[in-house]
Amino acid sequence: MEANVPRRSRLSLSQYQEGVLAGDVITLSRAITLIESRKEEDRALSGLLLEGLLPYSKDKNCIRIGITGVPGVGKSTFIETFGMHLIEEVGLKLAVLAVDPSSERSRGSILGDKTRMAQLAAHPRAYIRPSPSQSTLGGIAKRTREVMFLCQVAGYEVILVETVGVGQSETMVSRMTDFFLLLMLAGAGDELQGIKKGIMEMADLIAITKADGENKLAAQRAKAEYKNALHLFPPKSNGWFPEVITCSALQKEGIVQIWEMIEKFALEQQKKGFWIDNRSEQNVFWLKETIRETLESSFYAQPTIQEHWQNTIHQVATGAQDISQATNFLIDLYRKSFFSEK
Repeated sequence: MEANVPRRSRLSLSQYQEGVLAGDVITLSRAITLIESRKEEDRALSGLLLEGLLPYSKDKNCIRIGITGVPGVGKSTFIETFGMHLIEEVGLKLAVLAVDPSSERSRGSILGDKTRMAQLAAHPRAYIRPSPSQSTLGGIAKRTREVMFLCQVAGYEVILVETVGVGQSETMVSRMTDFFLLLMLAGAGDELQGIKKGIMEMADLIAITKADGENKLAAQRAKAEYKNALHLFPPKSNGWFPEVITCSALQKEGIVQIWEMIEKFALEQQKKGFWIDNRSEQNVFWLKETIRETLESSFYAQPTIQEHWQNTIHQVATGAQDISQATNFLIDLYRKSFFSEK
């Protein structure tokens, strides 16, 4: 019987809390699995875990960096080189949350980040956690924000969030990080056409990758183009003007400058008070998102909604019923069902 019991169920709430606070990697991984679980009993326990750890987060300083870029830009190579610099040269503990794209059919994902960052994955001061995106908008896994919180409490001083790719909804990553790093390629046609304007407006720094060998000159040209494009955007409310830099992860060039730029940003924002303001605004945003998500889940879980759902879809699809009418009908059903249970 003992062998059939999942390992996660053997941990009590206090064991989860003590293990995470001690920075135990195994306990942290199991706590993250608990957080990401869709089971109702796991969600209840994870809520207690997060609530119990909240007071300890105030004593754990960290910087959260979102990293995104077009496919083929070399995010994994960059993160490994950048991460090793932070660990070996700067002396920091690093967590990497790498979101893998999930299959639309199977909802599965490759989760191969530890093989793509072999050197970083083997380092004792680094923690890499691959998570399937499960088709979540924003290019980030459903529980990424909560996983970042666990890593912060576990003592990781820098948390990198590698997103799936660039798209309009990708800007969600900026809602949960302190610094947004955009990686771009040079020599791939019209560079400015390959990225959404909204992503560039969110960026705190643009790095042109693979600036080595024959591509070095093209990278310099791309840098100039991006710098000119950034001047067309309205200034950020925090007073920061994004820079453009070239780098080569293979040659380890530009890596030091990128970290120096991030440090400069953090110091400047903290002095002006924008650092705390930004995190406060993010907390309010995610409060609203969590309410929306909870209400949506409750809506679709209602038996009355499930009973009328397919027929309503058919009515709307065939034009037999107006969308507004269908919406009001379903919302009214939900309200009646919800209050009848009370």
